[in-house]
Amino acid sequence: MKNLRIPVIMLTLLLITSGCASATYEITGYTSSSIIADIPVPTNAKPLKVTTDSANPNIKISETYELKHIGGEQGLYTPADYFQKLHDEGWVELEENQMGHVHFFKKNDTVVAIEIREDTFEIHEMKKDAPL
Repeated sequence: MKNLRIPVIMLTLLLITSGCASATYEITGYTSSSIIADIPVPTNAKPLKVTTDSANPNIKISETYELKHIGGEQGLYTPADYFQKLHDEGWVELEENQMGHVHFFKKNDTVVAIEIREDTFEIHEMKKDAPL
């Protein structure tokens, strides 16, 4: 019985530490969004759907992507490296307009809203006359 004590303890510790490891997302590169060529999208993000008839009258077109853990647990975390890439491409975050999970970016006369959730994100192209 003594011979089993150490393996059982080791197995228990292994299970505890692996269960506490945080899940993170990984970006392997960037490609262009299918709805707005100027918006970079992680190449490993899986496109789920394009919406052209939003119930929101301020949205012109939207695309939803899946990327596991992009927003962290419950979508509470901003993907800093993705937002840095947007900044590097000339998109300016309109921080004063942020509403929870929704972040607004502007480049030239185009405004987009990017909604970050736990495993998905949506890119919404806003209509030109949309109030922010």
